[in-house]
Amino acid sequence: MQANRATPPAPSAQALVPFVSVAEIMAIIHRIGLKPALMDLTDRIAADFRRWPDFDKTPRVAAHSPIGVIELMPTSDGARYAFKYVNGHPANTKAGLQTVTAFGVLSAVDTGYPLLISEMTMLTALRTAATSALATRTLARPDSRVLALIGNGAQAEFQALALQAVCGIDTVRLFDTDPAATAKCARNLAESGLMLIPCTSAEAACEGADVITTCTADKRLATVLHDNMIGAGVHINAIGGDCPGKTELAPAILSRAETFVEYEPQTRIEGEIQQVGADHPVTELWQVLGGQAPGRRDAQAVTLFDGVGFAVEDFSALNWLYDQIQPGGTMLDVIADPDDPRDLYGMLQRAR
Repeated sequence: MQANRATPPAPSAQALVPFVSVAEIMAIIHRIGLKPALMDLTDRIAADFRRWPDFDKTPRVAAHSPIGVIELMPTSDGARYAFKYVNGHPANTKAGLQTVTAFGVLSAVDTGYPLLISEMTMLTALRTAATSALATRTLARPDSRVLALIGNGAQAEFQALALQAVCGIDTVRLFDTDPAATAKCARNLAESGLMLIPCTSAEAACEGADVITTCTADKRLATVLHDNMIGAGVHINAIGGDCPGKTELAPAILSRAETFVEYEPQTRIEGEIQQVGADHPVTELWQVLGGQAPGRRDAQAVTLFDGVGFAVEDFSALNWLYDQIQPGGTMLDVIADPDDPRDLYGMLQRAR
C-alpha cells in the first residue's frame, strides 16, 4: 500500500535566490545596449578599484592540469562577498566547446545568504573588456584611435567595442593565426562603425597602432609581440596570459615598458612579469586611479597593462548585474528554510 505523501511546504521568499541564466543576461544586455553596458561596467570597476583597500584580496585558487585550469576567485568588501568559478581549456574549441566557462555567486556578508547566482561566461567577457577599456583610458595617450587586436577569438569583439565606446578607438587592425577567426570577428563588427583592417601578420597589425591588445588562448610561453613591433607612445593590453607558463610578450618589451597590474601577488604568478625577477617594478592600477601613483609619464612612454583578471572585477560585475535584474525573473530554491532554523531534520521528515 502506497503511503500518503504530504505536499512539501513552499519555500519562503527569503529562501529563493535570483538566478541569471545565459538567456537572461543576453536579454539584459540587449535591453541596456552592449556599448552602454560596457561603459557603465567600466565605471563600476573604476569605482571599486578606487576603494581597493576595502577588499579582501588573495591570488585565485587554481587547480592546474596539463590541458587547462579550473579556478575559484573570491573577494569581499565587508558588506558583500563574491566568488567566480572559471575554467580555461584552450583545446575545448576542437570539440566544439567554449575555452572559458564560468558562473558566480554574490552574497550578503551579514547573513551569508546568497543574493544572486549567475552565469559568468558572458559576464566575464564584458568585465574583461571593460577592464581593458579602463586600463586604456587611464594609461594610453588621449589621442589614441587605432587598435591592433591580436587574437580574434571569443573575447575580440567585446574588446574592440569596449575601446570604441570608452576610449574613442575608431580603427581596428585584426590578426589571428587562424584566418577564419579574423573573418568571424570582422563579420561580427561590420555594423559597429569601426574601420576594420584584416592583417596577415601580427607585425602588420601593429603598424600604426596606438593601442595593442593581445588576447590569445594557447597556454604556453609564446612571443606574440616582439620588441621591434612596439613603437614609442604605444599602450599594450596583454590580457591573454592568465596562468603560470603562459605569456605573450618578448621579455625585452618588459624592460622598457612602464608596467601596470591588477594585484601584484597574482600577476607575479600568472602574468607577463612571471618572465622577470621579483624586483621588476610594477604599479597596481588602483594606485593610479586613486592618485597615489603616476600613470603615463609622457607621450613617448610605452605603457603595459599586464592583465590577468582579478576577483574585484568579478565583484564589480556581479554587483552591476544585481542592479539590472527585474521582478519576475528566475528564482532558485537553494536555501533550506525550516520553520524552526534549528530543526532541519524536522523539515526533512515533513517532506515525506
